[in-house]
Amino acid sequence: MLSRVVFDIETVGLDFDKDLDQVQQEYLIKYAKDDEEIRLIKEGLGLYPLTGKIVTVAMYNVDSDRGAVFYTPSLGEFETSEFEEENVKYYACDEKEILEHFWETIVKYDRYITFNGRAFDIPFIRIRSAILGVKCSIELMTPRFRTSNGFNPHIDLLEELTFNGTIKRFNLDFYCKAFGIKSPKETMCGYDVTTMIKEGKGLEVARYCYGDVLATAALFRKWDASFSVK
Repeated sequence: MLSRVVFDIETVGLDFDKDLDQVQQEYLIKYAKDDEEIRLIKEGLGLYPLTGKIVTVAMYNVDSDRGAVFYTPSLGEFETSEFEEENVKYYACDEKEILEHFWETIVKYDRYITFNGRAFDIPFIRIRSAILGVKCSIELMTPRFRTSNGFNPHIDLLEELTFNGTIKRFNLDFYCKAFGIKSPKETMCGYDVTTMIKEGKGLEVARYCYGDVLATAALFRKWDASFSVK
């Protein structure tokens, strides 16, 4: 039987004034028309691996019902630690260690499942790993379409549910509600992550991210069950 894992990441933007030099700052805002557009650019830095960083990676084993979350507790100083609750191991560590743990873990699986992973999570992980000098254990960016034998190690549910972009796409919250799955967005959303990390609430972000992978796994099970031929 194939071993399968769902993973998801949370990111925050770099500090515009402290982490980016003047040339980079000017590059980012050169087409901004007013202060409001500049504010939006600064708030969106976490969407890109050159101007943001990973603060959480959550992983869930679909077959064993166990998980692991690697997370940064805060943007300030913290001690590395680990603990377990409800079949989930939490590891507090910095971004480089998060990525090292991820690559050590992902290689153990035959198939990985994401929601929009091809357009966001995987490029972000690959580029941040290269920037921080972390070696990749496998090639995550597999061919987009199914191979001749019908197998692809990566199942991106957003691509599956939009038939590779041929129909309208919705966010995870919308799909969960449509499929009768409890949405992880009821308590917080991705826009809250930066504020919570700044407030030292990285563990809450970690638990939220793990909720995302559980919801993605539930969505995968419903989608996978709809196929009579696999």
